[in-house]
Amino acid sequence: MKDKKNNNLSLDCDNKNPTKKTLCSLTSQSLIQEISKSVNNFKKSYSRQEVGRVVFSGDGVVHIEGLQHCKYGELLEIDGHLKAIALSIKEDQIGAIVLAEENLVSHGALVHATGSIVEVPVGTQLLGRVVDPLGNPLDGLTSLDTNKTRPIETSAPQIIDRSKVNTPLNTGIMYIDSMIPIGRGQRQLILGDRHTGKTSIAIDTILNQKGKGVLCVYVAIGQKATSVSWIMHLLLEAGAMEYTTIVCSTASDSAPIQYIAPYAGCAIAEEFMYSGKDVLIVYDDLTKHAVAYRSMSLLLKRPAGRETYPGDVFYLHSRLLERAAKLSKELGGGSMTALPIIETLSNNLSFIPSNVVSITDGQIMLDPELFNAGLLPAINAGLSVSRVGSSAQISAMKKVSGKLRLDLTQYKENEIFAKFSADLDIHTKIILENGKALVELLKQDLHNTLEVEKQVCLLYLNLKGMLKEIPLHRLQAFKRDFLQFLDTSFADVLKSIREEKEISFDSSLKLDEAVKRYLEYYFEK
Repeated sequence: MKDKKNNNLSLDCDNKNPTKKTLCSLTSQSLIQEISKSVNNFKKSYSRQEVGRVVFSGDGVVHIEGLQHCKYGELLEIDGHLKAIALSIKEDQIGAIVLAEENLVSHGALVHATGSIVEVPVGTQLLGRVVDPLGNPLDGLTSLDTNKTRPIETSAPQIIDRSKVNTPLNTGIMYIDSMIPIGRGQRQLILGDRHTGKTSIAIDTILNQKGKGVLCVYVAIGQKATSVSWIMHLLLEAGAMEYTTIVCSTASDSAPIQYIAPYAGCAIAEEFMYSGKDVLIVYDDLTKHAVAYRSMSLLLKRPAGRETYPGDVFYLHSRLLERAAKLSKELGGGSMTALPIIETLSNNLSFIPSNVVSITDGQIMLDPELFNAGLLPAINAGLSVSRVGSSAQISAMKKVSGKLRLDLTQYKENEIFAKFSADLDIHTKIILENGKALVELLKQDLHNTLEVEKQVCLLYLNLKGMLKEIPLHRLQAFKRDFLQFLDTSFADVLKSIREEKEISFDSSLKLDEAVKRYLEYYFEK
């Protein structure tokens, strides 16, 4: 019975029973507090120690009995030292992938659930290093001096935590920076057939970040070890390894290691992003990543769907690429720009390529016919697009590149019709001549990146219609010599464009004078 005056519980007490005697002396409020305290203490003292056993092992996959409370993606320990990830949860068995050599797992081995997921070392100590997806050094240098780790799988930033993508991340490739601009925090897909220059575009973008405060992470997924070694030496010679981390899973690695590689690289990049830094991450390539996931899923007896891929293959890449973002000022203002690479077959946008196209903010499509014709970079202007667009360009670039795509498209269309017509009108001939000069202007040698102010000066020539005065076969040499002339005689113009990000009236006059003087000198030769 409840006493209204003192809010006490009136119980029929038995003086011989100490428990009842204690309850009689408690108020209702204190009784609730005692019960809550007991429940909390019970939770703290209770620790679930689940143990299972391996009933099958083969091809990097194990089936485990027990572990009734195991969760999808949970990290498991086999015999106390081998790691595995639970990827198939069934009523009577758990299917897991082993992050080690399969012959190390024996039938009947004990498996413990850890309650966590895989973590990798993160921090600035990884800059200049080559590591595997578990964070182990592969470059023969000293061990990593970092105690900080980060889960390979985390939630993507919420919309309210993101900021507008409006800061350019210049690739140094004039074709891209002028017509398919990339912003910091953007996800820009690079896709094309085998040997069309996909990796070269990504590597050139990394090289161009030197001195710009952008850290880089290159993730090799199923690549040849010799290719990764060549990339590492290229970055070392250019001084780019100082701000770059390479996460390497080669073709000889197991499918589980290739599967976690992009997530491990993303975790390393996220640590920089949440520290307020700008990061560029390259996934090379997600086609091999999807193939590795398919092989694991089929071994785990998961049902295959379209083109034998499991139904959640879209989620495989969406939860990875959605983590790229530009954070709000409240979260430090850092950014992570993702350049995923996809390999196509005869330019066919099949299942996996079309999936990633729908996830990203634009794509750079490479054409094998242009590549074979020597037009590098072999970018198909009609199929390439950036959904961020001019928001990721400085004002000077907007001014000189506004009509580039239109001029290039008109040239391509008229070039096709010119093949079937012997008699062309003057207007069509002018379009063809200007188009040929523009295509030649946009050609760029491999690993020869250009600063944005130099790109603006070259495109200024096209804007003013001065390219038609230069013979087509001498245009490449003209570009090189003209930029050297600007460096020596008109360095203040380049500095003005670089700092003001605009072609001011004074800069325009000086640029006109520079072009006039150089053309006079050029034709005197």
